[in-house]
Amino acid sequence: MDASLLIILAGAAAAGFAQGVSGFAFSLVALSIWAWAIEPQMAAPMAVFGALVGQLVALPWVWRGFEFKRLLPLVVGGLIGVPLGAFLLQWLDPVLFKFALGVFPLIYCPLMLLLPPDFSLRHGGRTADWAAGFVGGVLGGLAGISGPIPTLWTTLRGWDKDTQRGVLQAFNIAMHVTTLTVYALSGSITQQTLVMFGWITPALAIPAVLGVLLFRRLATRTFRRLILVLLLLSGMTLVWGSVVQWL
Repeated sequence: MDASLLIILAGAAAAGFAQGVSGFAFSLVALSIWAWAIEPQMAAPMAVFGALVGQLVALPWVWRGFEFKRLLPLVVGGLIGVPLGAFLLQWLDPVLFKFALGVFPLIYCPLMLLLPPDFSLRHGGRTADWAAGFVGGVLGGLAGISGPIPTLWTTLRGWDKDTQRGVLQAFNIAMHVTTLTVYALSGSITQQTLVMFGWITPALAIPAVLGVLLFRRLATRTFRRLILVLLLLSGMTLVWGSVVQWL
């Protein structure tokens, strides 16, 4: 087993656990690790597939919070955004991709960490929900990271933990299925990518179950903060590595 495959399996396991706890973090964690081993054109379909598997594995434990009325505007926006993100994927520069991927958690994670637990934003209505879904769809088509922006938005909205998890679980499943369909139609999923799907599935499944069990039994806020700190460190590493390559 070569070093690249070990990096891929380790990334899948870490990302599966992170997603089990948080409900969204698979692609952020996986890509921050995989970016050192594979090109973004292959990493993106792998991240989407892995995130979908992780969402499906965790579904039996989180579906009770699902609310269709809250899901609909997110999904409508997301379905419009996915094809745009998939189109942009074809033009990515690998170093720029790593840099942008690193900058995102540097902005996103401190925002999530600084929010007080009782903060709630009531403005925007369904139009803002649609916009959050659209941005999530674009990022989902681009790199399989459909969850962070809708997660940030629904956190700002003050949704309770179970409703947020149930709605976003359904949203992410819809986005990942759509993104994989677009990738397949565009020829982005190669035979080598399918082989990687087979490797990462068992590597992420058990950690994802362990993560969702911890989500149910222990303090969600504590684990979310831990994951955000780790993502912040991953972002710093990616940005630094990209700058070094440019220099």
